[in-house]
Amino acid sequence: MMEITETLSYDDVLLLPSYSDTLPGEVDIKSRLCGDIVLKTPILSAAMDTVTEERLAIAMALQGGAGVIHRNLLPEEQARQVGSVKRSLNWIIDKPITVDRNMTIDDVKSIKAKYKISGLPVVDDNNKLCGIITKRDMRFCSDLSLKVHEVMTANPVIADEQIDIKGAVALFDKHKIEKIPVVDKNGFVTGLITVKDLEKQEQYPNAAMDRRGRLIVGAAISPQDWERRIPLLMENSVDFVVLDTAHGDSSSVVKAVQDIKRKYSINVIGGNVATAEGTKRIIDAGADAVKIGIGPGSICTTRIVSGIGVPQFTAVQWCAEEALKHNIPIIADGGIKFSGDITKAICAGASTVMLGNLLAGLKEAPGQAIIYDGRMFKSYRGMGSIGAIKEGSGDRYQMKAGDEPVPEGIEGRVPYKGELKPFLHQLSTGLRKGMFYCGCKSIKELREYEKFAKISPAGLLESHAHDIMITQEAPNYSR
Repeated sequence: MMEITETLSYDDVLLLPSYSDTLPGEVDIKSRLCGDIVLKTPILSAAMDTVTEERLAIAMALQGGAGVIHRNLLPEEQARQVGSVKRSLNWIIDKPITVDRNMTIDDVKSIKAKYKISGLPVVDDNNKLCGIITKRDMRFCSDLSLKVHEVMTANPVIADEQIDIKGAVALFDKHKIEKIPVVDKNGFVTGLITVKDLEKQEQYPNAAMDRRGRLIVGAAISPQDWERRIPLLMENSVDFVVLDTAHGDSSSVVKAVQDIKRKYSINVIGGNVATAEGTKRIIDAGADAVKIGIGPGSICTTRIVSGIGVPQFTAVQWCAEEALKHNIPIIADGGIKFSGDITKAICAGASTVMLGNLLAGLKEAPGQAIIYDGRMFKSYRGMGSIGAIKEGSGDRYQMKAGDEPVPEGIEGRVPYKGELKPFLHQLSTGLRKGMFYCGCKSIKELREYEKFAKISPAGLLESHAHDIMITQEAPNYSR
């Protein structure tokens, strides 16, 4: 006789409270994403074309999370956006753009406008530093045909490659300048330090950064396009790539992970899967993390269209149990409606969570702003929706060019939520409070807690605000 396994979603369970000797503000929520990448806030934004482009990816990383830039972009544009995120915060800007001393001021203005930068090191005919040209040098320069060497600041203050932040601050204080070129022992430019970047380092102490002080960012790829995208992404210092497919437990994804790890030194996240067996296959192929979730997203109709899927809480549990054997982190992707669901997902075994719906309404998200019935919304669509498929996401669902689209997602709108910073604070504080109620001081302790109670529909109703007309809603609560 067929045995049917009981499976659960986040709404089916609650964490049991325990004795606590800590406070929400004292718990540590940093967690490993993949490889040696650690996020101070264990939240990623989804690789969806109405959720994550460069603006949201920058905002996420500044607050300790990370964004995954979607692939409904030309490879060159996706790589450009990755580069933009990496340049938005630096300790030392590697290989900065330079200008030749014999260029015209008109040339410099074009370069500054293209890359949105205010100052450039100047090099001579031997490609060695000979000056710097900034907006101060060009402020009263009306003759655009003048050569750079006629306007630049010659013999600028420089730093060697061994300089630290304290030393850089001392130079800025002493000379009252805004940019310091970094040169090697032969006089070649290897980096650039700016006051703006040092101020950002102080302004965003929880930012998710790589070893060089640049923001963490990821990008989506597929088994069909990774060979074209990865070289461009690596040129722009991408930190990790995500094989963005609806069915990760497939030969094409397994082979792609194997080939990428064999050819490139890069962190690869495989997915999506929803079973222990699928998780093991992705890990055995060489993945540095595995993304979990088949059909739990608010705009995903995969389960209805195909009859396939696993309720997300159980999927995370199953996959985490297997991943733990290999010391590989998993990412719970989809199904999270409230900050409490983040706590449940991590307690079920996830190291980080990926959000789409909750972030789509933010100011920084690329979705179109809409005013409907006197309220502001932003557009949000699944990558399996007709619109997204037409713009390039069909191969995510194993559709071939020319196939008649059979969508596995819908298009809609979500309430406008304002800027990311306060909203992400609501989510991360909800996680901190959940850890406090469980007496867990770290993500590791929360993942090992495993004290759940199954609840009834009446218990779920009781969990939400009830028997009252709400006049003021919390920022992280909507039904």
